[in-house]
Amino acid sequence: MPLADPLFLFLAVTSILISGISKGGFGGGLGILAVPLMALVVSPVEAAAIVAPLLCAMDLVGLRAYLGRWDKRILRLMIPGAVVGMVLAALVFDMITASGMRLFLGVIALGFALHYWTTPLLGRLSPVMKPWMGPFAGALSGFTSFVAHAGGPPVQVFVLGLKLDKTVYVATTVGFFTMINYAKIVPYTAMGFFNEMTLVTSAALAPLALFGMWLGIRLHGTVKQATFYRICYAMLTLVGIKLLADGLGF
Repeated sequence: MPLADPLFLFLAVTSILISGISKGGFGGGLGILAVPLMALVVSPVEAAAIVAPLLCAMDLVGLRAYLGRWDKRILRLMIPGAVVGMVLAALVFDMITASGMRLFLGVIALGFALHYWTTPLLGRLSPVMKPWMGPFAGALSGFTSFVAHAGGPPVQVFVLGLKLDKTVYVATTVGFFTMINYAKIVPYTAMGFFNEMTLVTSAALAPLALFGMWLGIRLHGTVKQATFYRICYAMLTLVGIKLLADGLGF
């Protein structure tokens, strides 16, 4: 049982708490770290299976806090693409190279973060929603979320650039990832991801996940919008570095 391993317990507690805080108040940016950290001790498939029910539990808390506050236009653009991405991921799952996927996501996340930190361009432009960007971000997020619960960066690349109100931003990501996370349960079950070990481990970690969400929601109300965006881009930078390092084998 992984919970008997001190290293796994430390990594799981740390990653799930960070994921809950991030999803509850900062748009889910650091939730991407959960599977890679747990996969240091258990297999990536087992890590994904453990995290999946926890994300669903967090989403219920997020829906209660942010229900109806999302941007429907953005969801209409991204959700159809996400469905396509998840179906494609399920079909080619056995052929996916984890390191290649992490490398690709790391490049995307770091490229977008670098643009923010090095130029004032996004601060001067009015938000512009190009029709093709939403479906593409949704498809990429659906694909990578199915593989490793790593759908955050593609959504951030699209949604952060729109300069939404911070509550609308978080609510939109909550609505989007609630759909994705619950949709994954059926194919995960059919593919045999879940077993007694993963379910017991998820149940043991569930209170921590819910506490993290509560804490994130509380922190969301105390952080100013300008500070919020700096935090989001800092998260995206850290996640990109982590993914890039993993993809290159460091």
